[in-house]
Amino acid sequence: MDAAEGKAGTDWAIQDIARMAGTTSRTLRHYGDIGLLKPSRVGSNGYRYYDAAALLQLQRILLLRELGLGLPAIAEVFRRQTDAVEALSHHLEWLGQEQDRLSRQMASVRQTIETIKRGGGMVAEKMFDGFDHTQYKDEVEERWGKDAYAKSDAWWRGMDAAGKQEWKSAAEKLGSDWIAAAGSGAAPDGAEAQDLARRQVEWLSAIPGTPAAGQGGDLKGYVTGLAEMYVADARFAANYGGEEGAAFVRDALLVYADRNLQDPAPPTGGAR
Repeated sequence: MDAAEGKAGTDWAIQDIARMAGTTSRTLRHYGDIGLLKPSRVGSNGYRYYDAAALLQLQRILLLRELGLGLPAIAEVFRRQTDAVEALSHHLEWLGQEQDRLSRQMASVRQTIETIKRGGGMVAEKMFDGFDHTQYKDEVEERWGKDAYAKSDAWWRGMDAAGKQEWKSAAEKLGSDWIAAAGSGAAPDGAEAQDLARRQVEWLSAIPGTPAAGQGGDLKGYVTGLAEMYVADARFAANYGGEEGAAFVRDALLVYADRNLQDPAPPTGGAR
């Protein structure tokens, strides 16, 4: 690498951006390949460089990934939200709400632990402080529409405590099975990993309101977007035993999507 091109003016090399953002050069290149994050220039050595505008775009991508949006959904957000300051102000407000919610959750869990230690009785209202999923109502409605939120909310509220616990247990079992398969040296395109990929897609598709549910959604795009996110975000990777395990899940899901899921049909309306 030419040292003079490590940082030229106000742009940064792809390796530097990956390090600062806690992601990988491969992920940044993928964002560029699908049109989400174009480099400001490409050096004579083939390295990609990013200016301040690209950094702003990457920050927005990472914020939206934390909200659980897949890459196709993020592209749609960018098409609708062209004012970066307004969009980031909205994200900042959401992060403040999330910080408050997590603080209340932590206090609730601490109190539960202390109550158990003392052998006292539980106070239901305090046990569930900070666990209100309706805080995401505005965000879900903005990204996927009011109908999406209404469906997912009705689905969750319609389950009793046993049903909710069963759903959570199934998710935990799926995660542990992924970790076990990765640890055993299974191949991402092998029968064991592909069966797990099938289970993962069925689990995602069973949640109303997501792009994976219902007819007409871009299930393939949603699955591949989540697959990449499992590796790009360390918090998601932790669910699969770390970055190596998450990479195994990603590779298996990409194989499954390529073999079994269809690209969305092009819009009708005649040739363009």
